[in-house]
Amino acid sequence: MPQSATDQIGLVLNIQRFSTEDGPGIRTTVFLMGCALRCQWCQNPETWSLTPQVVWYKDRCIGAQHCITACPQNALTLTQEGLRINRERCNSCGKCAPVCPSKAIELLGTERSVDDVVNEVLRDRPFYEESGGGVTLSGGDPLFQLQFAYALLQRFNKEGLHTVLDTAGFASRQDFEKMVQQTDLVLFDLKLMDPNQHQEYTGVKLEPILENAKWLGGQDQPVWIRTPIIPGFTNQSQNIAAIAAFIRLYMPNVERWDLLGFNKLCKAKWERLDKPFPCADTALVSEKQMTQLIEIASDSQIEHITWSGVTQESTKRTSKSE
Repeated sequence: MPQSATDQIGLVLNIQRFSTEDGPGIRTTVFLMGCALRCQWCQNPETWSLTPQVVWYKDRCIGAQHCITACPQNALTLTQEGLRINRERCNSCGKCAPVCPSKAIELLGTERSVDDVVNEVLRDRPFYEESGGGVTLSGGDPLFQLQFAYALLQRFNKEGLHTVLDTAGFASRQDFEKMVQQTDLVLFDLKLMDPNQHQEYTGVKLEPILENAKWLGGQDQPVWIRTPIIPGFTNQSQNIAAIAAFIRLYMPNVERWDLLGFNKLCKAKWERLDKPFPCADTALVSEKQMTQLIEIASDSQIEHITWSGVTQESTKRTSKSE
């Protein structure tokens, strides 16, 4: 018997309450596991897979070794450098995490039902109503768990919540249209406009993303564009100029464009997953360049263009808009 919408089970990384950066007002952001892209600067590499990820926190570990005893796959070894996870042996059963007295082992990604997620999101309904907020589906990329994400959007809409889809847009047209039609606002990533660079640095082709963006530009839903500014990858003037021209030509419904300055806060995530971080030596962007890119972006004719993130001049979070 096929699953009903409420019986749908998905893999959820985290549900973040009181979010103010993933759409208007106070929001709850549901981070889903799974993503087709492999961006070399990814801030959430733990979401790439649809398998829960076991990670170890060195600063929490007291060397109790209960995790090693509990692992049925013999995938854990304590060395002088710390705990080592044999990723080939580990099947993400999660039996190691609950026995750790210091919570140094964690299993990222939890199976949850539609009802379970919706009920948690609804706890903050008064804040959404007061602030004009709602719920945002992010990730990873919600398009990677299409059926589960679609069922969530349907339920949120029935509850009268404002919905936001945060996506890179890499999907078939049919699947993309299906999701957008259940969404009040789309946060759409445009990272690189050179097809070869896009393939090299994100791992997927650019064409399906641009085709979905063009279709999205003809819809009634408002759109916010997001572009990560990564020195040596996406921060070239010609790249921002190409995105601006694309928006001007094909996406008249874009209300806002956010340029997101690169930071290295994700480096520890890559290390905990035993993955080398390609951008470990990448410099931070300067405020001067961000200002220059804002000027180039203004050719898109969007009124609200912002930049945010860490810069060379300051390690504090900052934002400016024009």
